[in-house]
Amino acid sequence: MEINFVPKNNIEPKKGKILLSEPFLEDPYFKRTVVLLCEHNEEGSFGFVLNNYIELTLDQIMESLPGHGSRISIGGPVNNSNLYYIHTLGDQVEESIEVVEGIYMGGNFEVLREMMQNGEVKHDQIRFFVGYSGWSPKQLDSELETNSWFVTQVKKEVLMNTRVKDLWKKIMSGLGKKGEMIANLPDDPKLN
Repeated sequence: MEINFVPKNNIEPKKGKILLSEPFLEDPYFKRTVVLLCEHNEEGSFGFVLNNYIELTLDQIMESLPGHGSRISIGGPVNNSNLYYIHTLGDQVEESIEVVEGIYMGGNFEVLREMMQNGEVKHDQIRFFVGYSGWSPKQLDSELETNSWFVTQVKKEVLMNTRVKDLWKKIMSGLGKKGEMIANLPDDPKLN
C-alpha cells in the first residue's frame, strides 16, 4: 500500500502567493525556503527568498544607506550583486508596484533613501534582498508538478517580519496534519 505523504496543493501560483520548498530539496539557495512570488505569468516567474539571511548590515552593503536594524535576505541566485526591496510604504515611494495587498516592490530609490535618512521608515516596513529567484516560462509549473514546491499564502505581518525563527517550519506546520509531519522531518532524510 502506498501512502500519499504530500499535502494537497490546490492553490494556484500567482503574484503574492508563497512557495515553500519540499523538505529535502538539495539546492543550497532553496533548501527549506519560503519564497514570496512577485510575478508568475507566461514570461516566467520571480520572487524573493524570505528566510535565507546574510550577516551584513544595510550600511555595509551600501554606504549611502543608514543602518536599519532589519535583517537582509539572499533573495535568490539571480542578479545577486543587486539590492532589491519590498515595503509597506505604498504611494509614499513613487513607482512602487503592489505585489499583494499592502506590500509593494521597488519604487524610487532616492525617495526611499531620503525617507530612511530622515528616520521615516521603521524596520518592519521594509525588507531588503540581495538577488532574486527566477524561473523561465513554465519552469515553476513543472517544479510544482513534481512537488518541489507547495503554494500557500500568509499574512502581511509574516512576510515583513525578519525575526521569526524557522519561518519555513512555522508556515509548513500551518498546512494541516501532513504539513506538520513534513515540518518536523529531519534535514537529512537518512536520519528519518
